[in-house]
Amino acid sequence: MACRTVVRQSLTRALMAGLLLAGSLVVVAASAQHAPLSRSADDSRLRWGPCPPFLPKGCEIAVLHGDPAKNNSDIFFKLPANSTVPRHWHTSAERMVLLSGELHVTYDGHKTAVLTPGNYAYGPPRLPVDCGATTA
Repeated sequence: MACRTVVRQSLTRALMAGLLLAGSLVVVAASAQHAPLSRSADDSRLRWGPCPPFLPKGCEIAVLHGDPAKNNSDIFFKLPANSTVPRHWHTSAERMVLLSGELHVTYDGHKTAVLTPGNYAYGPPRLPVDCGATTA
């Protein structure tokens, strides 16, 4: 009986060690894909490019993390003064912090929020929104 207990304990320990090792390999792989990131809007490493055609002329984006065609990407977004963004929606939640200018944001069924520098706005996935920049 003592022999079986030792064998079971040894097997249990070996199994636990294997699971811990496998788990740590997954964490290492995930950590490599999702390294911490910090950028400012004037960072020289940003690659600014044109926005999709439905957005106003002169609009620019710089991808910070992820792929804008997929869920949960992060971008910097420049919108020219006196321009509007047509009604649209996002597949994932939208989170905004305004860096400069003034932006009027209207989610369907909600009052218009007027954002000024340092203001934050959140919109849930698939909720239509339109917005307009009064100043850049």
